[in-house]
Amino acid sequence: MKIIRYLDSSGRAHTGAEQADGSVRRIDGDVLGTHRVTGETVTVARLLAPIVPTQIIGIGLNYRKHAQETGAKIPERPIVFMKTLNALHHPGEPILIPQHLRSDEVDYECELAVVLARGGRNIPRARALEHVLGYTCANDVSARDHQIRLGGGQWCRGKSFDTFAPLGPRLVTADEIPHPNALRISTLLNGERVQDSTTSDMIFDVPALIEYLSASTTLVAGTVILTGTPSGVGMAVKPQPRWLKSGDTVSIEIEKIGTLTNPVALEPV
Repeated sequence: MKIIRYLDSSGRAHTGAEQADGSVRRIDGDVLGTHRVTGETVTVARLLAPIVPTQIIGIGLNYRKHAQETGAKIPERPIVFMKTLNALHHPGEPILIPQHLRSDEVDYECELAVVLARGGRNIPRARALEHVLGYTCANDVSARDHQIRLGGGQWCRGKSFDTFAPLGPRLVTADEIPHPNALRISTLLNGERVQDSTTSDMIFDVPALIEYLSASTTLVAGTVILTGTPSGVGMAVKPQPRWLKSGDTVSIEIEKIGTLTNPVALEPV
């Protein structure tokens, strides 16, 4: 099933199931629990992120070629950071370059996002995918100056500005993607393909990440895991890094899921 969240003409948020003909049928209930697809065809006034996360967990340096381009050693264990919930953002809405706490080094990162339907603790690798509701596209937008130099040694500040976690345009349920580590993943910046890889390049695959993150730690339903980005980020462009700027358009493409597109603008001051 392909799940979306949307606003109707009255501004109310709903969940819907995309049909093969492009129409959308309303979903009753909670997609993390009991729900059903109704026969009601709806009109989508505005597309929202397909899930409201209970938490957003990020994984750093999880693609071999990305680690190589940054000059980092291949991690022995997953590198974990958090993105705060205020960063959640919707398809088509502008990514805002911070101006009040200014950043001049905002970067794109295409990522496969894993959404957990069931929580759990000490989940074994062999059972990990049973906890997955589905997958969506994510852009782990990153202010590199605050991530690397100005954040006190922690990544969270540079990863958690408003609008820095676009998700969408749809969530594709796990039964339609039985092999999440066999998907082409790309970023297009103003129509130019700047990242182009496959999720098979992950150092720690999706089951390994769920097993590690749940070890001695309870993961809750609705957790979104951002699984890392491939090579080609703006920070690594030589001789001059390529930062996002107002007027840009950035699109994340993942095979079997679709395209998440956002314009870029300056934060109003």
